[in-house]
Amino acid sequence: ASIASTDMGLLLQDDVFADFFNTFLNLPVFGQTPLYISGMGQWYLWPELPRFLDPSPAALLAWLAKHRLPHFCKSSLCLHLVLCQKLLGFIRSGEAAELLNWQSADQWLLERCISGSHGMRHFCAFIRGTAGEELIDFWLITERLLGLDESDGSQRDLFLSLVHRLRATHLREGSSVVTLCTTIAGSLPKARHIQSISTRRDILSKMQEQALFIIQSYWLPKFLMHCKMGVEEEESCQPLLREYQERLSWACRQELPGLSEPLPTMHIKRSQGVPGPYCSWRAKAEVWALVKEGRDTQELKMATSQVKPEKQPGPAGSTEELCMDKDALGSIPQQSEHPANTAFGGRGGVTFPGRPQPSAEQDVENLCKEKILSDLLPSASLARLPSLKKPVKTLDFLPWALCADGCAGRPFREFLQHRSRPMETHLLDLWHDLEEFLPVVLDSNRENSFFLRHLIGEKICKTYLEEDSIEKLPLETRTLVSLWNHLICGEFSPWIFRAQMEICKVLCSLYEEFLADDDRTFLQFMAPGMDVPMLEVLSSAAGRGQYFHLFQRMNQSLKLSQALHGTRSLEGVSSKLWQLLAARDLQKGGSIQAEMELLL
Repeated sequence: ASIASTDMGLLLQDDVFADFFNTFLNLPVFGQTPLYISGMGQWYLWPELPRFLDPSPAALLAWLAKHRLPHFCKSSLCLHLVLCQKLLGFIRSGEAAELLNWQSADQWLLERCISGSHGMRHFCAFIRGTAGEELIDFWLITERLLGLDESDGSQRDLFLSLVHRLRATHLREGSSVVTLCTTIAGSLPKARHIQSISTRRDILSKMQEQALFIIQSYWLPKFLMHCKMGVEEEESCQPLLREYQERLSWACRQELPGLSEPLPTMHIKRSQGVPGPYCSWRAKAEVWALVKEGRDTQELKMATSQVKPEKQPGPAGSTEELCMDKDALGSIPQQSEHPANTAFGGRGGVTFPGRPQPSAEQDVENLCKEKILSDLLPSASLARLPSLKKPVKTLDFLPWALCADGCAGRPFREFLQHRSRPMETHLLDLWHDLEEFLPVVLDSNRENSFFLRHLIGEKICKTYLEEDSIEKLPLETRTLVSLWNHLICGEFSPWIFRAQMEICKVLCSLYEEFLADDDRTFLQFMAPGMDVPMLEVLSSAAGRGQYFHLFQRMNQSLKLSQALHGTRSLEGVSSKLWQLLAARDLQKGGSIQAEMELLL
């Protein structure tokens, strides 16, 4: 609530906020996807505005405050931003220095490592599989729950869903949260029967405070030791290590406060393109055309050479899977992580060895393929890609956009509600619930996996697949019946992918309307008084290399958001995270730019 009520210009003066906001803005559900470089005060728009316009930064900030910030405040990225700010506040405090005997150099290193969306992903990867992971998940769910109004009918379903999730996981007897927050949790069973909303909220709020204190006082010092060892061992972090050692040597001296540099004047980069109608759908289609070319070319090479895809070191030491990155978009974990649950074929399909396949499940490979994107090869190879023969359709990239919608505060859902489309809204909710179910059922190592998959599976069945509801859904009956048969038992089913694809076919035209509406509102702010439908803006003047960069920027934003949102399994701590730390500069594009530098 405090973020939503703060002036947009003031918010962007905080480099940590700007980093999380950049990650959010580049999620591929939106039409306009700008990028802000805070050190230069410069905005990069995509699609761009016409060359003859002198776009106003004030107008852009007003548009962001009205049409982007409210959705950001509903997203998991915002929750992680709030947690990051609380951790940074503790790190910078004199209390932390006194309690944990930290020197200023330690505080500087810890702040450097945990700041931004990548910093939080690194911290979450470090505590994965520990009680700290459960404490953070509890803190995030409680933060969202306490921000809801239980008496508001529009928020009640979400409120009850979060309450049920807490009771099934973190508030059950024996959980890490109940065990570690013993002084407060003792009154919890009684609290379930207390009618006073304020009393229940007070108990949860106190438990949340204690969970945060344990994270700060126990897990942050452990993370600091982890960071010290990491920067010593990683070659790319040697400049960071030298600066840390220099700061240690200053410990006994009086440090003079540095002169703060004046903030750069905010401006928008002028377009270099040729005239053409402003249309974010067309811009997405042209980027997606390049994606399809790259994917089809790589598959053709793989088929002719009969080489199975496997992890290879990529450019600049990245560990991207360049041939076919099956985990590039969807929430489906890779075979190496979950051999007992699923085995992926060379093209990203799912098979079940030793299990007979009904005829309707034979084509699940093709259904999965539409959800899985490949990371394209570096731009040096783009010149050798064949020209695209088939036109791109919305259905080609809609699963990509819907995955991003779940991480972006559900802007597409809000659009459907405003258009009074209850059936389509219901379908979109089913799509997202199935997406949330997948990583839980496929990752048996996830905290509370058993309880969560039964909780989510039963919720899907009762909400969408009961007899009185099933008739209202325009999906094939056998798809819905097959979903019920598996989800009611908390089991994975390839029919999930078929159901999601059928939903996408229903939502295609409405997503096109959503993008057109996003274009109209953007141009009304940026070109007031002009005939918006006839406004000539940038057409397809971008080169293939630029489209490659745009796709990677949006895809890296989605992968990072999914990891924090929970619809993508967190990778363990690897050399890549240290390389990202070395490349990350919050004033030069932060987490997204660091990913791009490492990838390229």
